[in-house]
Amino acid sequence: MTTTLGTASAGPGEIDTGRLEVGETRDGSPVGLPVAVINGEKSGKTLYMQAASDGDELNGVGVIQRVVPQLDPASLSGTILIVGIVNYHAFQVAEHRNPIDDTKMNRAYPGNDNGTSSERIAAATFDAATRADLILDLHQGSTSRMIDEVRVRCGRRHRLHEQCLELAKAFGCGYVLDQKGPDGQLARVAPDKGVPTVDPELGGCVGWDETSIRKGVDGVFNVLRHYGFLEESSDLESQTRATGFEQYGAPAGGLVDMQKALGERVARGEPIFEVTTPFGESKATITADSDGILWRTRRLPQVATGEYVCSVGTDVDSF
Repeated sequence: MTTTLGTASAGPGEIDTGRLEVGETRDGSPVGLPVAVINGEKSGKTLYMQAASDGDELNGVGVIQRVVPQLDPASLSGTILIVGIVNYHAFQVAEHRNPIDDTKMNRAYPGNDNGTSSERIAAATFDAATRADLILDLHQGSTSRMIDEVRVRCGRRHRLHEQCLELAKAFGCGYVLDQKGPDGQLARVAPDKGVPTVDPELGGCVGWDETSIRKGVDGVFNVLRHYGFLEESSDLESQTRATGFEQYGAPAGGLVDMQKALGERVARGEPIFEVTTPFGESKATITADSDGILWRTRRLPQVATGEYVCSVGTDVDSF
């Protein structure tokens, strides 16, 4: 059976690329998101993937750029639907938020066909995503430094929680944040429509990072093997999970000296970072409120009072 997404159309054993129209620019030119359909020779599940719903998070685009050329529809069971760049306007100017309506796209789901620019794009991509059996919404920690992880955002009481956890485990980054997400996230909303969804957060960088992209490519192929899109089998590996997330700000302005490395364990009461003057004089030392793992840090050392410094994943276990 032929499968279409926007102008991309592929029969069994075929691949096609095209555009999904979502509106017009200020000069009246059409806005089309880049899309792909990979239709396997054999029937099977449908996977939906998207990247860059936050316009400066490019590692997911790098993953898709590497994955698609490696996919052979003749050896694939099922269908893969891809929107390569979701936040069209933000991507053009390398910004996080859609500059047309100053909106964070991953707070706009399920969208509105008659709403703002972001709501219309969210509605179009949500319609495509919920045609699938599984959803991967590829992100990164914006320009902050962050471990490679997968986020399960539906909440632990959700009826699809275990299925989302399985998808996160299949992706296999090594770390999982299992915490209910904010309203409007695709990974929070799509499970309400019965589709297991996770949000791989592939590190954090300016531009893109080769190591995180490779982990993302491996994660996609792990999912394809686990769910039967490819014939090879894939063993699930134990993941380190955090169900809490504590953020720390600077109590004073100055320069931050981190006392822990990303992914390193921290104990309650242990120093996480120090704020100093430009002359190395200590102004404040911040200690951990709980045991956990250093999950994310700011990239630049200079801070103003109250500015974000780092996050610690807490309530850590393995599954």
